[in-house]
Amino acid sequence: MDPIAPLTDAAGRADGLDAVRALASAVRDAGGRALIVGGWVRDRLLGRASKDVDLEVYGLTAAALRALLDRVGPVQTVGESFTVYKVGDIDVALPRRESKVAPGHRGFEVRGDPFMPFDEAFRRRDFTVNAIGWDPLTGEHIDPVGGRADLERGVLRAVDAARFGDDSLRVLRAVQLAGRFGFRIDEATTSLCRAVPLDDLPAERVWGEIEKLLLKASRPSVGLQAGLALDVIDRLFPEIAALVGCEQEPDWHPEGDVWVHTLMVVDECRRRIDDLPRGSQVALMLGAVCHDFGKPATTAFVDGRIRSYNHEDAGVPPTLAFLDRLNVHAIDGADVRRQIVGLVAHHLKPGMWHKARGGVGDGAFRRLAQKVDLELLARLATADCVGRTGEFDCTAMEWFLARARSLGVEHRPPGPLLLGRHLLALGVAPGPGMGDILREVYERQLDGEVVSLEQALAAAGRILKQRA
Repeated sequence: MDPIAPLTDAAGRADGLDAVRALASAVRDAGGRALIVGGWVRDRLLGRASKDVDLEVYGLTAAALRALLDRVGPVQTVGESFTVYKVGDIDVALPRRESKVAPGHRGFEVRGDPFMPFDEAFRRRDFTVNAIGWDPLTGEHIDPVGGRADLERGVLRAVDAARFGDDSLRVLRAVQLAGRFGFRIDEATTSLCRAVPLDDLPAERVWGEIEKLLLKASRPSVGLQAGLALDVIDRLFPEIAALVGCEQEPDWHPEGDVWVHTLMVVDECRRRIDDLPRGSQVALMLGAVCHDFGKPATTAFVDGRIRSYNHEDAGVPPTLAFLDRLNVHAIDGADVRRQIVGLVAHHLKPGMWHKARGGVGDGAFRRLAQKVDLELLARLATADCVGRTGEFDCTAMEWFLARARSLGVEHRPPGPLLLGRHLLALGVAPGPGMGDILREVYERQLDGEVVSLEQALAAAGRILKQRA
């Protein structure tokens, strides 16, 4: 056989479907058949773009497939025991047999079987909409479990009821797929999901599905509602479950309880994240989910009105517990946890400061910027304001953000003018005393009393003189 042409273009980049077809042709010439399977096929049928291509190869042994791939170019082994390889951007695998051998989502024994019939191979998949194959050479769809019909009906249905519960992560997948695609989960699958224990799922896997829901769904509220219907919220997220039925003052929240309001705020925040880096996207979306976690503990009837005094501060402990459960800390170098806590603790500040704007000095903005990104805070506060029914004036957030930008603190507080090396030059020895002077001068800088290095040095000199 002639050598297989490399699956890259002249610039060394993966060549999309041309590369897939070239590989499928090589498999065909070797006596096998290659199908694109999984999410790419689903997304293509829905008219959505998808970058991830999974190619399943039938009719070739693992040794023959590896030898063929080695002739294509560099092959990265993703999982040798599962016979999964990566060629460029294409994941290549044999159909697999899975046997449940231990509890938990990882308790499987997996082996490749290239001679499985299509219908048997596809039955190991989670939902029918993900169990459709497509032949890139002929254009034929392989659909043994009726996935295309379910796509047209917008229904999420388990492929194999007997084996669905073997992998508890499928319940979380149902939640995020319902949110991302607006699928209705059929009654039988709903019952299956409710019966699957979720206590074996590690935090990282749970967060992986929740992140997809929050960042990829245009309306994450749909997935959160599915999570409530599948008992996922009650079983995994008690902080969210507590929002259901927590009443709010109708004059301010005619939409209903805190749960309904939170769903609306989450969707409003989702509309405001596409221009942000991933860490900020996550911070804002989780800030939306958590922003009213303090209301269940603080809500009371006061003088005939429903009040939730100090719910911002009260929301911090349950927010930390929730983030611990998801094991969310830093993402892409961003201190996401700190931002989320700051958003929860201060989400009412933009509106409150606008009402008292004559008495809110620049120092207050500079100090708040030490605790939270003020632009993210303005976005959350805007979503909190418009995320309800009725007509409300939300221009306070525009004022707040404009003020923060005028001071240059919309993303971070001002850097200190006075540094340790400046004090060393003045003869100050390193130690706690130096730290005290730096903090005192920085506080004056935050208040606007110190606006240049010369003024900072003069202030440090006065402090040293007083201490002497």
